[in-house]
Amino acid sequence: MKMMLLTKKNIKDLPAIGSTDGQGGDAVAVVKFFDPTGSWTWYATEYDAATGEFFGLVDGHEKELGYFQLEELASFRGRFGLGIERDRYFTPKPLREIAPEKYDS
Repeated sequence: MKMMLLTKKNIKDLPAIGSTDGQGGDAVAVVKFFDPTGSWTWYATEYDAATGEFFGLVDGHEKELGYFQLEELASFRGRFGLGIERDRYFTPKPLREIAPEKYDS
């Protein structure tokens, strides 16, 4: 069974692109995506349903804020042919709780 990367509730709960500008570590990651066979994780804080574009924290080679596309997440295939998954048990939390080293000085 293929998992949906976004539910209707996720789409409803994600604020529009640009709406958390200036919030820094207080911006809330609403949805978490991850590579089950790798180390990359994406935390979405904003979403544009018309373009499929997210903004949030990307934890890959380093933790950085940036844009990423639903289409890219959906089309990715890693080891064993596995794709990106949505963490169904993730509880929304401020970015400072996910990456304290980035926001706490």
